[in-house]
Amino acid sequence: WEPMKVIMDMNEWGGKPEYLNGVGDPAILYDHKNNTIWVAALWVHGFNRDDMAWWVSQPGMTPEKTGQFMLVKSTDDGKTWSKPINITQQIKDPSWQLLLQGPGRGICTDDGTLIFPAQFKANIGEKALDGGKYTSHSTIIYSKDGGNTWHIGTGAKPNTTEAQVVQLSDGSLMLNMRDDRNRQIKDDTNGRAVAVTNDMGKTWTVHPSSNCALPEPNCMASIIGADFRVGKENQKVLFFSNPADKYRRINMTIKASLDEGMTWPEHYHLLIHAPEGFGYSCLTMVDEQHVGIVYEGNRNLIFQKIPVSDIISDQNINK
Repeated sequence: WEPMKVIMDMNEWGGKPEYLNGVGDPAILYDHKNNTIWVAALWVHGFNRDDMAWWVSQPGMTPEKTGQFMLVKSTDDGKTWSKPINITQQIKDPSWQLLLQGPGRGICTDDGTLIFPAQFKANIGEKALDGGKYTSHSTIIYSKDGGNTWHIGTGAKPNTTEAQVVQLSDGSLMLNMRDDRNRQIKDDTNGRAVAVTNDMGKTWTVHPSSNCALPEPNCMASIIGADFRVGKENQKVLFFSNPADKYRRINMTIKASLDEGMTWPEHYHLLIHAPEGFGYSCLTMVDEQHVGIVYEGNRNLIFQKIPVSDIISDQNINK
């Protein structure tokens, strides 16, 4: 691995020291049509160093009032990066307390549409379960012109955050969401919230697997899709990772679904790290036969390269 490099830095913008110009919660996206890497992150300016933007960001559009949705891009495989690109004005509603990306990764669809999962906090709909005035909603932002202009969908479900998105074989988008209800719900209705859109987030439909198929302790998770030949059939395989427990961030597990998220059979579950940790993770296809996962352990950031055959051991599966 190369040494870590800083790719987005607001320095002492606005005359404030660097620690009052923080940038974080990044998500990465690879545009395979234009060989461009995009990274989205939240920039917060001037807030007290002990305050979380989640609570102290306010309605408005300027950096002094509210968190800013920022992008950088690289066209040379990460060797150099653009200056920060602020797209807040394009996608944020001024009445929202905060808009930011979902940490993890975005996707580039088959037709080249760039999509990042996102989340906004608004005083609409259901009461916030976290005790705040503004309720969180998961959604997506997207660009159909290679990142020049961006648009935003509607909220898929209130009291959800830190979503990840995957494209299904019919072209629809599945949003897999952290659900604040799972802080309290520990019965059979505990599970990741899942919704599907066919119109770039204008409308959402609850997926049959929502709040029943993927238990969580209330934590960020990751989901990706890849096309494989399974036996004699070409099909989309989904991979999902999270701490697979309703109560604690333990048992980091990769799961596979051969029916596009309808079911996640137990024999396609691979436990990779049992001890308790911070529990965030991000998946990728390293090559045609290996899934890569980076995740937070209890003290370390860990990367593992897992053969697909270790997760799906009872099928003849090839790219």
